[in-house]
Amino acid sequence: MARITQLNDALYDYMLSISLREPDVLRRLREDTATRPRHGMQISPDQGQFMALLVELIGAKKCLEIGTFTGYSALSVAIALPDDGTLIACDISEEFTAHARPFWEEAGVAGKIDLRIGPALETLDGLIADGGKGSVDFTFIDADKPNYQGYFQRALDLVHPGGLILVDNIFWGGSVIDPSHDDDDNTKAIRAFNAALANDPRISISIVPIGDGLTLARKR
Repeated sequence: MARITQLNDALYDYMLSISLREPDVLRRLREDTATRPRHGMQISPDQGQFMALLVELIGAKKCLEIGTFTGYSALSVAIALPDDGTLIACDISEEFTAHARPFWEEAGVAGKIDLRIGPALETLDGLIADGGKGSVDFTFIDADKPNYQGYFQRALDLVHPGGLILVDNIFWGGSVIDPSHDDDDNTKAIRAFNAALANDPRISISIVPIGDGLTLARKR
């Protein structure tokens, strides 16, 4: 059985050299974030491009993001959206998202991004209460791990049949298979989340070994 080719640094750089089409504004946002605290929370450029391709493939117009950080993933998605598209971006940090706004403005997509500052579960419950069930085409989840199952359940309500939900960090740096992390709350949350999705009949899933592991779920 063929298995995944291991990506060392040289092969990863080669992959980027033949595939990455990162706009200059995205590159500069990524490089700016790399100088800031907690920069490891940022997604990789190849993951951003993969997400943008999915948005294009399904013709998404209404997207949802749970966990925005400094805005790289939001910018990747917003650039891929049509002029009348919208991304609702949920985060709790004014500090981190403030770094995103100038780049969104420069790229000309700030009008597509509806940033909601506050606990994401409350934002999602508000969207559902306002009649948003089945209205979302594409959702990306990359926030606090203990709430992953709560985020996913609400995202599943909000996306329509055929809509996509992407979930980041499902490998959690390899900790999901490392017994030395058995007492870590984040690791336990990711393990429980992965197990719950494995046989969920409401979705079709595939795991893409990009970045820190990405689950791609399509609502049936």
